[in-house]
Amino acid sequence: MTPIPTAARAATADRPALRRCVAAEPDAFAAEHWGRAPLLSPAGTLPKAFEDLLTLGDVDELLSRRGLRTPFLRVAKNGSVLSSAQFTAPGGVGAEIGDQVSDDKVARVFDQGATLVLQGLHRLWPPVIDFAAQLGVDLGHPVQVNAYITPASSQGFSAHYDVHDVFVLQVAGEKRWLVHEPVHVDPLRDQPWDQHSAAVAARAQEEPLIDEVLRPGDALYLPRGYLHSARALGGVSAHLTVGIHVLTRFALVEALLKLAGRDGDLRGSLPLGIDAADPDALAPHLAETVEALARVVRSSTPGDVAELLRDRAWSGNRPAPLAPLAQVAAAQSVAEGSRVVLRAGLRSRLTPAGDRVLLDVPGDRLSLPAYTAPALQALLTGASVAVGDLPGLDVADQTTLVRRLLREGVLVPA
Repeated sequence: MTPIPTAARAATADRPALRRCVAAEPDAFAAEHWGRAPLLSPAGTLPKAFEDLLTLGDVDELLSRRGLRTPFLRVAKNGSVLSSAQFTAPGGVGAEIGDQVSDDKVARVFDQGATLVLQGLHRLWPPVIDFAAQLGVDLGHPVQVNAYITPASSQGFSAHYDVHDVFVLQVAGEKRWLVHEPVHVDPLRDQPWDQHSAAVAARAQEEPLIDEVLRPGDALYLPRGYLHSARALGGVSAHLTVGIHVLTRFALVEALLKLAGRDGDLRGSLPLGIDAADPDALAPHLAETVEALARVVRSSTPGDVAELLRDRAWSGNRPAPLAPLAQVAAAQSVAEGSRVVLRAGLRSRLTPAGDRVLLDVPGDRLSLPAYTAPALQALLTGASVAVGDLPGLDVADQTTLVRRLLREGVLVPA
């Protein structure tokens, strides 16, 4: 099935969230730095600073008034992660759950030099939720956002590497960053830095590739594998770390293995009593398996792989939140003139299927009459559209289509 082309969404084509993170043009960044080399972007080269995403006052609110529980807060000091018992307590009457963040305990450990790590801000804090949703669309890879708040002249973590790419966005204070060349290039999710701890420690003693102080509004891009450590300078320092869970060629291999799992020959059991440690006993079965696997790989289509990889990529980031009560009210009251817009950050794909058209969205596939395709194309551009202005349908059918898409969470009131 050939996908039905939809008009490019201007906000996605312009990559507005990515432009906030890198001084280079998106195409130049993709060609010269993405997955290849770090990029330092001083505040003066970026559109604006990051105080709209998070401030120290916002951090205080999150820690004291939002009822946070572990694991949304992690605390580290001198390279070690503290037990949650040192910063959590029951929430009091009606909220006796014991792992809620305790503001007074947090103040105590912070005063003693511990770094606070607010995890999963892309699910907690509205400005970061919106930013992360757009950045995930801009990059085509799932993202997460954590915040690191470090007391003056302190260091939370020693030199290490991450198994995902990162953008470091300096929010407040100053922090000195040391970046070294990888000891293990392009690590996968199951290849963390502590598997190479001796090499990491040795590399960290060498001359750094980058030795810079990040100040508010500065940004730093690090591909996975690059060693880094950071120390706050004269006052409290806070930065956002945007983790990019990149899709790799190995993800294509994993998708092919999932397709192999559908093959009856490859699901067969090895013989009863086989000695799995004996290479000679395994040899004939390995040869047959390689042959069957090669057959599956040769017969797999890009469409087969894309369907599996799409589900993985799309499920990594949720689209922008919707207001359940307002959403239901909008669906119930939709009429000619009602304006709607595609839900921000929602990934979609429109494909013809005979007398139907299939609309794939994260976690769901909607089957709709083929004659709705022109109207769906108009809605999927991301532009605000009024019922009555959609092509190819009369007002009654437009109303029915928009009502369903509101109920499915594809559209939201404009």
